This record gives sequence, C-alpha cells and structure tokens, in this order.
Amino acid sequence: VPGTSTAYDAWSLHVPGGDGVPPRALAEVAELVGRFRERTTERAAAVRGAGEALAALLTGADADAGALSDALAACGALPGGPWRVVVARTDGREAATLPRAALAEALLLLPPGTAFAVGAGSGEALAVVRDAERLGALLADAWPLVGGCRPDTPLHAGVSAAVAEPGALPAAVTQARYACTVAARRSPGGHRASAVEDLASVESLLAGVPAEVREVFSRVTLGPLADGSAGSHGALLETLEAFLAHNCSWARTAQALHLHVNTVHYRIDRIRVLTGRDLTRLDHRLDLWAALRCR
Repeated sequence: VPGTSTAYDAWSLHVPGGDGVPPRALAEVAELVGRFRERTTERAAAVRGAGEALAALLTGADADAGALSDALAACGALPGGPWRVVVARTDGREAATLPRAALAEALLLLPPGTAFAVGAGSGEALAVVRDAERLGALLADAWPLVGGCRPDTPLHAGVSAAVAEPGALPAAVTQARYACTVAARRSPGGHRASAVEDLASVESLLAGVPAEVREVFSRVTLGPLADGSAGSHGALLETLEAFLAHNCSWARTAQALHLHVNTVHYRIDRIRVLTGRDLTRLDHRLDLWAALRCR
C-alpha cells in the first residue's frame, strides 16, 4: 500500500505461498488494507497535532511547568512521568521531514504500551516518551533498522535522562540534543542513537562540544604546538601523546619512541615552556590530553 510522503508510510502485505493466490484476491485484500491505512492516517493526524504543540512549547522560550502539564495531558497517555526526551536530526534536503518520520517509526518498535508524542522543531524532531525501561538501548537497536530505509542519509538521535517533573523537560531537551551531537560525531555518515548514560568518559563528553569550540580550546591550550608542521613541534606532539598514553612514565615513553630517556626529559621540558603546562600536575595533564583529543 503506497505511502503518502515518507519512507515509512508504505505498508506491505505478506502472503506466504502467494504464487497460488489469484491476483484478483490479492488486489481486493490490498484495497481493504489501503482503506484501513487511510483511517489510521487520519487518526494519527489528530494525535500529531498535540505532539507538535508539545514540541513547540519545549523549544520555545516560555515553557512554564503549567503549560507543559497541559500539553502533556493533551497528548493522551503522557500526563504522568517520569519522561525522557528524544531528539533526532539529519542533514540535507530531507532535514525538515525525515527526522520526525524516522523517530515516530523507531518509537513504534518499542515494547507495546510505550506512550510517546512526537513533534518537529527547527531542523530536528523531538519526542517525549513515558520512561520506558532501557529506552536508550532499545532505541540504539532500532535506529539502524529505521535508518536503513534511507541508507545514504545520515540519521542520528539522542536520548535524555529521565525527569520526573514537567518543568524539567526543557533541560532534558538540552541533554538529548547533546547526546544527538555525540551520535553524529561518532558515526558522521551512518545511523546511530546515543543516550546521555553513554557519556561516561571525558572523551565522550568532548564529542558533544561544537567543533568550533573544540578547535579554539585545542589551539589555545597547545599554543605553538597546535601547528604540528612547524619545525620540531611534530616531534614534541608525538612525545606528548606517548607520554600521556604511558601514564607519564619516562622509561616507557622512551622505549615506545626508541629515544634516550634524557631526550624525553628535554622534550617534555620544551612542552612545558611552549604551553605553560606542567606535566607533573594532574590538572595540566588533563588539559593537554583534552586538547589533543579536540584536534
């Protein structure tokens, strides 16, 4: 049964051993399914309006708790929390329509009875989901299946932590957007969903920082070393990476780089002079490690 607008609108009729079924019978069954499909679409359109209103409220500037409670109640099965927010995005010409359709389809793959409402924002889709157990893991499993309908279009999603009060939903939107950015960084040309619970390391946290901010932080922290092609700076960067990777062990760094330990001492001292960071201090080590990861 053909769809109306997106890759997820078409329905298929599976008939085991269909070679022996008269074509006329198949056509009549397909017509009945088509009528049912149209009525289902009409009912979904009514529900969609409430989801769009909730999404508009969450992405606006004046989302007070009372208005959010009313919007949740209008969505039917969502008045009582806790809830999680899911944000979906893609790039290109389908950015206005594909994320919403993909997100709605993915949420239909969750366990029966999972309540949710989906709406579209500016360049993204947004859903509020009644806190489903293991939502992040379930969505991560379903997302590649949904993305497979548009294999050439990157599609990413982020899932917030659970919140118990309507007034906390705007903060959950921020969390979900950050997790979505992390998913896009980890799989820029593919399909991936990430949850904030996955952000369990500094490296994963840095993945959600905008590229422009990462670049500035790396350049300012590394100082002259940021230009690894200048003079001996490439060798100093290599030494810094090895030194941090070997837990600041002089002997193991020298062994890994096939250098004399005195050469390692000299290079680390040069790094201290050029960056102003003292590698005997844990906080300075973390600064330089993060700067290397942000390049």
